[in-house]
Amino acid sequence: MQEFALIARLAQRLRARRGDTRIGIGDDAAVIAPAAGQELAVTSDTLIAGRHFPDDTAPFDIGFKAIAVNLSDLAAMGAEPAWLTLALTAPALDASWCDAFIDGALAAIGAASVDIVGGDTTRGDLSITVTAIGTLPAAAAITRAGARVGDLVAVTGTLGDAAQGLALWAEREQQQDAHARFLIERLCRPQWRNGSVLRGLVHAAVDVSDGLAADLGHILSASQVGARIDIDTLPASTALMHTVPDAAARRRMQLSGGDDYELCLILPAAQVDAARAAVDAPLTVIGVIEAAPGLRCVDASGAAVDPLQDRAHGWDHFSG
Repeated sequence: MQEFALIARLAQRLRARRGDTRIGIGDDAAVIAPAAGQELAVTSDTLIAGRHFPDDTAPFDIGFKAIAVNLSDLAAMGAEPAWLTLALTAPALDASWCDAFIDGALAAIGAASVDIVGGDTTRGDLSITVTAIGTLPAAAAITRAGARVGDLVAVTGTLGDAAQGLALWAEREQQQDAHARFLIERLCRPQWRNGSVLRGLVHAAVDVSDGLAADLGHILSASQVGARIDIDTLPASTALMHTVPDAAARRRMQLSGGDDYELCLILPAAQVDAARAAVDAPLTVIGVIEAAPGLRCVDASGAAVDPLQDRAHGWDHFSG
């Protein structure tokens, strides 16, 4: 397939659905028209084959993940997703690969009112860069800097699934166990959450992409506070408990494993029930914000523990 044939195919398959998308794919730039009184939240992520996803990942799953991880960033800011641009670098343009990739991208968007309005294609090693744009009322963005002493720490969904999915990747073709297949799918198709429903309920938020300990650490640093986490309350899926029965190993994975793309929320106790009712996933309280800097882990008895045993707290692209 040639580059301009792909662009024509994208323009056909990705017709604008939003009334405020004035010009989409096919011109030199997209034109969008946010409503009066709205601000734009903008984020970009690059996914590189062999680093952000295994080289032999199916194109559907690559397209799904490329979109989902960006929509998760908007969710952490409390933004309503609206527009995406997609830049694809690939060694060749195979029609069936491209169609499966687009299928995955559209599946990640789902029923959300989101338009893919442009991007770029170029030849090279496989990588995808997505820019996501969301809207929110002026001055309503949820940031990392709003945590207050006494707030509770909560997370959506379950933690550690994607990390264990990656550990099982090599044997996925022979894998018959339903729990293992669930974990591998959690790695390939992260479910982004609707963070816009949390505006006014939470004081700070971050999406868990590099591991809970690392990403919560960003909130603590930005807010100049600390936190105490009860490791026995970390939510684990049935699949993770089945495949990693050792509790200590499972907690290390939940604290330092990345790619879950759940939300870590900081909110007052009085808003927990409202947040739990609003968000599109189970919500589990796992700790409390404290004045003393740093992240402290305790067990159910309140005894201090070091589940990471001084290992790295999460993913860092430039470490080592």
